[in-house]
Amino acid sequence: MKKVILALVLGGLLLILVTACGTADQSDQPTAEENAYSSVEGEEIERAEYKKLSPEEAKEMIDNEEVIILDVRTEEEFRQGHIEGAILIPDYDLDKLAGEKLPDKDATILIYCRSGNRSELSSHLLIGMGYQNVYDFGGIIDWRYGEVQGEPAN
Repeated sequence: MKKVILALVLGGLLLILVTACGTADQSDQPTAEENAYSSVEGEEIERAEYKKLSPEEAKEMIDNEEVIILDVRTEEEFRQGHIEGAILIPDYDLDKLAGEKLPDKDATILIYCRSGNRSELSSHLLIGMGYQNVYDFGGIIDWRYGEVQGEPAN
């Protein structure tokens, strides 16, 4: 009889633990629809989507549109060679410097790094910050349109 009571008590405790862990309040979790929007200074705006371009598509935009070319590599990598007209904001400083160096959240921003990893992460970061026209065109290792050397402009 003691074994039956012990089994019932342990079973009841197990049931309480299992149900308690699975019923966390998720009312503060955003819905899929809410995830598609950002709130910027009390204003709700639709969040941009991640866009990937080929180097050829990026070159076409550079030649025919007003764009900001953003290099998210290190200063040393930038000095060794970068796309003409690019501005440098290393990926590890982007969250701190974007507001200052990229004040227009509606500007068209083309992002690159060395191989495409940092540019993809940086694109997602800027989109999350409310930038609306962000395009990742991967790495400079795939860029076939020339590079220049020199210090970043401040």
